[in-house]
Amino acid sequence: MIETIIKERKDGILIDIDVQANAKRNEIAGINEWRKRLSVKIKAPAIEGKANKEIIKFFGNLFKKDVEIILGKTSSQKTILILGAKKGYVEEILKKELEKTK
Repeated sequence: MIETIIKERKDGILIDIDVQANAKRNEIAGINEWRKRLSVKIKAPAIEGKANKEIIKFFGNLFKKDVEIILGKTSSQKTILILGAKKGYVEEILKKELEKTK
């Protein structure tokens, strides 16, 4: 299922995410199979770009790479770019994170 939420690009990997703001903690909550997006919970509220900053920080720490939100800055459905990442590397980390949700 991971293959449906990530796409390779010359400059990195795109991940489609579905964000729930105001959560208890920052975490990957699973895969929304209907929307074909990675479900992500973020502590920060969805006001004044706070959740977006938290998303960039969370995924930056997770992948040890620079991260940009390239689509959906004002939506709960976003697409992020993991700069310089390779598909296998991203899949491996996401699989480990998804194991924690089971």
